[in-house]
Amino acid sequence: MAPTNTQGGMIAECELTAAQFTRIADMLYKHAGIRMREWKEGLVRARLAKRLRKLGLPDFDAYLSLVQSERSRAEFAEMIDALTTNKTSFLREVSHFDYLRDHILPDLRGPVRIWSAGCSTGEEPYTLGMYLNEAYGAETSRRVKILATDISHRVLAQAKAGQYPAETMSDVPSPWLQKYWSTKRDATGREVSDAGPALRTLVHFAKLNLMEHWPMQGPFDTILCRNVMIYFEKATQQKLVERYWALLRPGGHLFVGHSESLTGLTHRFRYVQPAVYVK
Repeated sequence: MAPTNTQGGMIAECELTAAQFTRIADMLYKHAGIRMREWKEGLVRARLAKRLRKLGLPDFDAYLSLVQSERSRAEFAEMIDALTTNKTSFLREVSHFDYLRDHILPDLRGPVRIWSAGCSTGEEPYTLGMYLNEAYGAETSRRVKILATDISHRVLAQAKAGQYPAETMSDVPSPWLQKYWSTKRDATGREVSDAGPALRTLVHFAKLNLMEHWPMQGPFDTILCRNVMIYFEKATQQKLVERYWALLRPGGHLFVGHSESLTGLTHRFRYVQPAVYVK
């Protein structure tokens, strides 16, 4: 059965023309720095067709008119949410967290400030919280501040809720599950525990577009921007790396994803190991 609009009329399966795709790709690039290549047309059509169906719009021209109207900044945000990728997991690329535990945290004195840039649904900053609490124990809540940012209000809402299906937590050690997480009332997964060491107090979630002004002040001891820069062009990556350098303290570390590197960029970081750099 064909989808219907909110007035009960029929909506044909929408085709995305090359011109429409270009308009959408240009808006995404100008706002978020993400370059959507031509071979992504199918992905764009599939993701935004869901918005057309929900809004009861007949075609992409109507949708673009809505997005670009002054009265619909909310739908522009929905479009950005739909087109950005938010793949993440607990203890993803675990060697980074082990390096943090073994080589960075033992040398830090005083307050510890870490930024998770592109935190998605929160698995990365909550993983950081567990590692830091294991390292500092009772001192954690006094010493540690984790900033977690993302461009998507949808994934930030999920992160703040701190609730995850059981299958997504399979890599979290059982003792940590018992210590930091409680079983949801409907028994379908876990949520951040309000008893014992409270991860919620360590992490501050905030919406941030990496292409725009950064309101926070440095220095940070560590910045994690993992599997984010892969979606940007070299010129954009260059600018981001320079901005990360400026916010890190001397001796501070930058972590990127294992599918990324600073090769080909002009920078002052010293290579430590794959995807780990120090100022």
